[in-house]
Amino acid sequence: MLRLQVESKLSQNEVVEKARDFFGPNGWGLEVTEFADCCARFEGGGGQVYVQTSPRRGEKGEKRSGSTVEIQGREWERQIREFAGQI
Repeated sequence: MLRLQVESKLSQNEVVEKARDFFGPNGWGLEVTEFADCCARFEGGGGQVYVQTSPRRGEKGEKRSGSTVEIQGREWERQIREFAGQI
């Protein structure tokens, strides 16, 4: 199991849309089992991927542009690392 957290300049919605394009039926072919503005879950190939986004915060808690992205998965570790590098 792999768990990564990355900062992205993309909005939460943009990250989730890119995750669907990357992992979903038109990408790696995983089934989309959950999809919302903040998160998406994909299953298939004996594993799963979960992408959760939240607004970026500065040191004093103020909102910043972009998003914080947490990606968890099993059996798709290489693809998760690739996706994290793209966002």
